[in-house]
Formats: sequence, structure tokens, C-alpha cells
Amino acid sequence: MFLKTKSILRPQIIINPESDKGRTGKRWKQIKEAVRSIFNEYRFEFTEKPCHATEISRSAIKDGVELIVGIGGDGTMNEIANGFFENDQILNPETALGVVPSGTGSDFSRSLHIPSSYRNALELITKAPSHAIDAGKVLFTDHSGTACERFFLNISDFGIGGEVVRHMNLKKMEKKKSSYFRSALSTFIHYKNKRLRIRIDGKDLPEDDYMMGAIANGKVFGKGMLAAPNAKLDDGLFDVLLVKGMRLVEFLRTIRRLYSGTHLPHPKIDLIRCQTVEVTSATEEAQDVFIEVDGEQVGQVPVRFEILPGCFPIKAHL
Repeated sequence: MFLKTKSILRPQIIINPESDKGRTGKRWKQIKEAVRSIFNEYRFEFTEKPCHATEISRSAIKDGVELIVGIGGDGTMNEIANGFFENDQILNPETALGVVPSGTGSDFSRSLHIPSSYRNALELITKAPSHAIDAGKVLFTDHSGTACERFFLNISDFGIGGEVVRHMNLKKMEKKKSSYFRSALSTFIHYKNKRLRIRIDGKDLPEDDYMMGAIANGKVFGKGMLAAPNAKLDDGLFDVLLVKGMRLVEFLRTIRRLYSGTHLPHPKIDLIRCQTVEVTSATEEAQDVFIEVDGEQVGQVPVRFEILPGCFPIKAHL
């Protein structure tokens, strides 16, 4: 429960200097000038380790801050958003998130129609109302076998999407460039479809072989793919895309159409609107089915996705 002891009008600004391949940190002088032109008073802090943004935002909210501004990519916004929660509850429904996109993809900002310019994004934060959007909760198993929980604002997925993120992370560690499209193509060539059991709002679907499933709150993921073109951030429902196995030519044709949002309808893609999704392996043999949450690969199935309607305040024009 949030107990407000004082009112702090100045925002807490959280910057991930490593976002956008380290360009955010290099551009901080220009970003800071834009911040100063918008806010008379503010405090800022750079992230220094994984999940540091969660710690910073949670601490600021407990101190009474009512505006958190994140400067970074989707992973940074996800970490900040997780700091808004404690014991499955929003700490303070009056504290809103402002998004300044500065990542390689920044897909969540596209769903919110946030300008790419730092100054314009900051100006929008001061002028836009606070909207209560939906959030997603993911209950999953991490790579050590521990049961975990995480919240997300944009899109989470299982199957090949998690593999693609894993591939991109490996290339990043090797300091090699790889676009999402190239990583998806490379992953697809070696990928084996997963035999899964899927339950939607308590009802079992027929057991089948799946390439991936996307649990969409927002519209865009994968560095600009319009995966769920009709998804709404405040309708209390996920747009779930379940994709069955495809041949290479069909995969290439479909993945390219994802960028324009013209992949629906498709005979191997089912779109279902719902509030809960549960996924488990249907085989006794070991099969890694990885989970990706707002661009970060976090673990594997079994997994449960739950919608949390209208709980998260955000500065934007929906």
C-alpha cells in the first residue's frame, strides 16, 4: 500500500546509457539540454546493471514521485514498469510513466504514437493526459528452473521469438551486427516446431505443433513488425497470435507482411482475443520453448499470461 508523505513535482528520469547500442549514453549531453528546456526541476539516474531501472523506479515511487520518465528501449521501459508493482499491486495509481524512445527497436513507443525526437517526446509527456492502460503478467520458469513473475506493457511471446532474441544476444556478445530479420531467418533454418498444449481463458485448444505464439497488448514488436494491428492497450484483452509451422518461402512471405500488418488473415495464424493464456509442453521429451518479454528472453514454458485491465498510468495520446 502506498502512503504518500510528500508531493514531489519534479520527475525521476531513468536513463539506460547502453540502449541503442550505447548511443544513448553518448548523446546524453544533447538529451540533457532537451530535458532542461522542458522541466524546471528533475532528478536523473543512469542504470548500471540488469534490473537497476526497476530498483530506481520503485524507490522513486515510494519517495512520492508522481512522474517517472524512461529514456531507453523496450527492455528499459519493461524494467521501469516492473518497479511500479510490488506484491502484485501498483504502488501508486497516481504515478505515471513517460516514454522517451532511445532503443534499437522502441516498439512500445510506436503503439503509443510517441515521437522519435527527444524534445518532442518530452513535450508530449508534459501535455498528454495520464491514461490507465492494461498490463500483462507472466508466470514462468527461468533458466535455473525457478518459478518467476514479470510484468509487461507491450508484447510477450513463446517459441521462435525467444530463440531470435537469444540469437541476437549471442551476436551482440560476439560484437557482430544482426538485424531482427536476419536473426529470424537464421533461427528459422534450424528451428523445430514445438508440440504444445495451450489453454485460452480456461478452455483447452487441440494439441498441435506451433512455431510461436505472441501475446500482444500493444501492436508492434520485433523492431517494427505490426504483429497485432488491431490491438488496443486499454481494452482489457490480449490479442493472441498462434502461428503453426511454415515452409521457408511461406515464412519469408509472412514475415515481410508483418511489417505492414497485412499478414492477417492467414491459414496458419489464429488470432484470439482473451484474458489468460497457459502454455505447456505436450511431449515427455525435453524441448526448450523460450519466452520473450518486451524484447528480453527470460525463461521457458510452462508459462501463464494474465491481463491486468486498466492498471498502469502512462502519459500518451492513445
